[in-house]
Amino acid sequence: MHIADFVSGSFAGACGVAVGYPLDTVKVRIQTQKQFTGIWQCAVATFSKEGVHGFFKGMSLPITTISMTSSVVFGTYRNCLQCLSQARGAGCGPNSKLDVFLSGMAGGIAQISVMSPGDIVKVRLQCQTESKRGGTNVLKPKYHGPIHCLLSIIKEEGFLGLYRGALPLMLRDGPSYATYFLTYTTICEWLTDSGKKRPDWSGVMLAGGIAGMAGWTLGTPMDVIKARLQMDGARETKRYKGFFHCITETVRVEGAGVFFRSLGINCLRAFPVNMVVFVTYEVLTGFLRARPDSVDPPRLGFE
Repeated sequence: MHIADFVSGSFAGACGVAVGYPLDTVKVRIQTQKQFTGIWQCAVATFSKEGVHGFFKGMSLPITTISMTSSVVFGTYRNCLQCLSQARGAGCGPNSKLDVFLSGMAGGIAQISVMSPGDIVKVRLQCQTESKRGGTNVLKPKYHGPIHCLLSIIKEEGFLGLYRGALPLMLRDGPSYATYFLTYTTICEWLTDSGKKRPDWSGVMLAGGIAGMAGWTLGTPMDVIKARLQMDGARETKRYKGFFHCITETVRVEGAGVFFRSLGINCLRAFPVNMVVFVTYEVLTGFLRARPDSVDPPRLGFE
């Protein structure tokens, strides 16, 4: 079992959260609140009303849970590749692109049980636009912090309330991570000089950034549905009866274009975040697997 991938994935995920969280907050607000009409308008309104802190609301719990989920994603991915390789038997060559696609999908689905509670807390706190700095007549924030939000959801909606939006989360992350890892390994293969195991670090960064953008291009529509289901009923009366009703009602009221309203900011955030994620992952994995005779850290997928 490849333990190094779980450890490296955990650190890589935490670094990615730190880099991309402010843009993630803007993305979630655009997806769920109509008063925000665009990236710049949302960023300016958030800063003027809530200060810099407004961009980092709810980050402490997600940085912990995403460290765990990233560990599950990379560890599951790597070990699924190994299982598929062993199933074909020795001497069958490196993993195929289908192996990479299926292993990526398995990693994306496997992390849902760990990710969902932290994700709904993150979304609820990011969408809490009320400022603690307001006067006595100003509406106060409902949640005081990540732990209070977590306990409030359990108290008001039951333990299963932590898994609201889990279906669109699974439909987002399964195909997205499959595309993510396939894109990364394919671009790395293109950029690797003959005789080497991986491209140089600029190639790793480029492949990671493009892979992140590809994954989010596929996953953005389900990301919108997930965020709306997670926020539904948090402040106002529930609007959606379930997953399919949320889709049809969203299309009826706002049109199909709303599913791609946040695509630009998702891609803008995904490129630097996943550059950092893959570089961190590759460096740590190479270090943890280092042998006296090794030169290059192994590349995901094709070895």
